[in-house]
Amino acid sequence: MPPVPPPAQTRRLALYALVVCVLSVAAAVVSFTRGSWLGIVWVLLAGLTSNMTWYYVKRGRAAAAQGKSVTG
Repeated sequence: MPPVPPPAQTRRLALYALVVCVLSVAAAVVSFTRGSWLGIVWVLLAGLTSNMTWYYVKRGRAAAAQGKSVTG
């Protein structure tokens, strides 16, 4: 089992994933308004980063609720 990152690092990863998600949605909108089908790639990236955001948020909450020590 991989080591659990510290709660602060988990929050930071969730925040980074959220920022990438918002930026990829904006890029998809711009691509589609310009008539480019490349926006499909941006939509897929938005979906991936959205899932990553929820994963890290849930993981951080679960670790905080259990009171797990990060150092083992």
